[in-house]
Amino acid sequence: MYDVIIVGAGPFGATLAWLASQLKKRVLVIDKSGHVAGNCYTEERHGINVHVHGPHLFHCNDDRTWNFVNRFAAFNRYTHRVKVSRDDKIWSFPINLMTLHQLWGVTTPRDAEKKLQEARVRIDDPQNLEEWCLSQVGEELYELFIKHYTKKQWMTDPRDLPSSIIKRLPVRMTYDDSYFSDKHQGVPIGGYTNVFSGMLARAEVKLGIDYHSERSIIDHLLSSQGKLVYTGRIDELFGFDAGELPYRNLRFDHAVMLTPDHQGSAVINFTGPDVPFTRSTEHKHFEDAKSDVTVVTRELPVSYDRAHRPFYPINTAKNNMLAHMYRARAEVDGTIVGGRLGTYRYLDMNQVIASAFVAFEKTYGVRVNERGDVE
Repeated sequence: MYDVIIVGAGPFGATLAWLASQLKKRVLVIDKSGHVAGNCYTEERHGINVHVHGPHLFHCNDDRTWNFVNRFAAFNRYTHRVKVSRDDKIWSFPINLMTLHQLWGVTTPRDAEKKLQEARVRIDDPQNLEEWCLSQVGEELYELFIKHYTKKQWMTDPRDLPSSIIKRLPVRMTYDDSYFSDKHQGVPIGGYTNVFSGMLARAEVKLGIDYHSERSIIDHLLSSQGKLVYTGRIDELFGFDAGELPYRNLRFDHAVMLTPDHQGSAVINFTGPDVPFTRSTEHKHFEDAKSDVTVVTRELPVSYDRAHRPFYPINTAKNNMLAHMYRARAEVDGTIVGGRLGTYRYLDMNQVIASAFVAFEKTYGVRVNERGDVE
């Protein structure tokens, strides 16, 4: 019998597994895929750690989360910088003083702010992503960088999406083009798979097992006082009986190119409506890998299909209400739910790990200290 059964070997599940093992709990982790780390999974190809399910950049301001992940790998000082390709031009991004110089010729923060004030559309109470963007940067910048990219990425009109999706992107009146401003940033040297393997080292891990197909057997392996931790699709936990939640599916086309450097940047976003993919990732730039070849991945959104790997929740008001109802049912059942799919929230890795700390402390009445140790 197990004290804890965890469905999903991604950030939430792996963090809970490590913490529960410190309390000497017997932990079983199952995952229906053939690998640990969830969507953060990396795989070495030609001496390059490839982010198989899309680029993952670790960044946070929380010392506890940063100290915790650094127990399992050394992180480099990679700072994420993205370029935008549109109409055969390369633009500085996120929007900063260089972007505005490229577009409008301004050279000072004062002139840039003046131009932005002229461009902004007055919307006193923005109700969606499009209205919020127009109120912040105006029509020209919105159309150039955000509108068509968003339509491709979410396959949803920006007027039907919440502004929270875009609010995390800064607009800077300096030449700072870093994507994040967090105190801690980096990528694990050797890839993310090693990080999660370390977190799971004290648990029993079984891969290639679908919880929903084997539920009657797996549930009987849990002790009478044991805890089920679930990180899969929250609607699937209840057999979709109140309705199915849509997610954004993605397709990743990986290609080996016979050149040391293809695009000169880890990530380039393609924001025009004429290009089907949203971004191109050249993985060697994350760790400055030395190789005579390079691996480049093009990322394409595809229509939702329950049979394919889900990535992003589509957080419309209607979907959020349904997800809230499912989460409430799980709480009544005593199930610990976490991760992007379990909570139906757009969360970064650091947020998922921090939420696992909170869930663990609440469940077991203990404290997780600044190193990620249970006290």
